Amino acid sequence: MERVLVIGSPGSGKSTLARELAGRTGLPLLQLDQLYWQPGWVEPAKDVWARKVAALIAAPRWIMEGNYGGTLPLRLTRADTVIQLDLPPWLCVARVVRRMVANWRRVRPDMPEGCPERFSWEFLVYTARFRHQGRRRTEAKMQDFTGTFIRLRSRREVDAFLTAL
Repeated sequence: MERVLVIGSPGSGKSTLARELAGRTGLPLLQLDQLYWQPGWVEPAKDVWARKVAALIAAPRWIMEGNYGGTLPLRLTRADTVIQLDLPPWLCVARVVRRMVANWRRVRPDMPEGCPERFSWEFLVYTARFRHQGRRRTEAKMQDFTGTFIRLRSRREVDAFLTAL
């Protein structure tokens, strides 16, 4: 594993797994939420984001955490490993709600300055539907991926994966 994508539903534990992987492997961690959002939850222009991602994937080694489906095909051209967290939707929604409450109006460590935690019904619905909608779109984009694909469906599988490293 030299260039690893960690993807999955919001609330699935992507950030936690990516931090743990980075600590164990020494690979640099790139958290896409930190790099994507600008203060005030402002999104970059699509072409600006695509150029930034192209520059990021040019590095020889990394762990890249986050979905951002629009740039997934580009990231897959350089990734050698994809780890998909596929936890139950009810658990992901519960974790997102807990995260919203615990960090209300504060900036989480995996987010950029100027983007405090906020409540969003839209985001909760997106999280609840991710397994059935987001995952299908992701899998369609991964059709030609020839690297190592690892799907982890529970905390127990995540722990076993980390133990095996």
